[in-house]
Amino acid sequence: MRWIITCLLFTAAAELSADTYNFRVGDEVVGNVGVYVLKENDNFLALAQELRVGFNELVEANRSVDPWIPEAGERIIIPTRYVLPNVKQNGVVVNLAELRLYYFHPAEPGSDMRAVSTYPISVGKSDQWGTPLAETKIIGKRAKPNWYPPKSIRAEHEAKNDPLPAVVPAGPDNPLGDYALRLQLAGYLIHGTNVPEGIGMRVTHGCIRMHPKGIEQLFSEVKVNTPVQIINQPYKVGWLKNKLYIESHAEIEEYQKAASKNLTQFVKAVVKQTSDQQAYQVDMDWEEGYAQARNKRGIPFSIATRQLTAAVETE
Repeated sequence: MRWIITCLLFTAAAELSADTYNFRVGDEVVGNVGVYVLKENDNFLALAQELRVGFNELVEANRSVDPWIPEAGERIIIPTRYVLPNVKQNGVVVNLAELRLYYFHPAEPGSDMRAVSTYPISVGKSDQWGTPLAETKIIGKRAKPNWYPPKSIRAEHEAKNDPLPAVVPAGPDNPLGDYALRLQLAGYLIHGTNVPEGIGMRVTHGCIRMHPKGIEQLFSEVKVNTPVQIINQPYKVGWLKNKLYIESHAEIEEYQKAASKNLTQFVKAVVKQTSDQQAYQVDMDWEEGYAQARNKRGIPFSIATRQLTAAVETE
């Protein structure tokens, strides 16, 4: 397989400021894969924050590298290219499988360009505390929110001899951080955090947690009544110009009760994106495609080319 990646060289000192991408209507892949040269005392937990990717994303993309004591001088991949989720591009989209949130900015009338912002997130950590799949909307915005721990979380803390008050006021000890967006989904928020090291992991009690800088930006851009789709797409497939790309992530078992070991979801995703194409050429054999999809590195790779005109036979 010919796998060509456009790479950008990142430095952790210059924190990424561009997590908003402009793309042409019809294109479904944004961003570019980055490369970072490791320095002494680097580790993935700190780098993930500085480079605005999730911890799990960084680990998946660089499985041969020790995330806690990586070797200085080694180059690692920064997975900052994304196949857009295969849903209506409207408002906020949360893809649990990739631990990432997308905000599709309102389209400009008459323009063939769109803008999307994307952020790493943390979501529910287990069956009991899972983040539910839903179509909902934002019904409230609050800066400097108080936190009212639900009875279930208070009981959990009491069992650990770490009781919580009925109300945790705004401030550095508040796990909601500085901003919260209330969903029309009882008990669930999109909010910041006072522990940004956990971003990009499944560690919450069901809420959607964002890095402090990420939630600050999103809070300033979204309005009340913005639609929110919470989905689970471990396999995303989309076109960029005339190339078809796939991006694969590990399944979350509680959402994949019948998760297929033969990658049926992968096949279905490809078929869905090619069913209306009059002509396209597969760039790899299916076994090679399966192998790439099974790797689940979260890095888009090309599997097919769209033919713009019908093939002409020649002698």
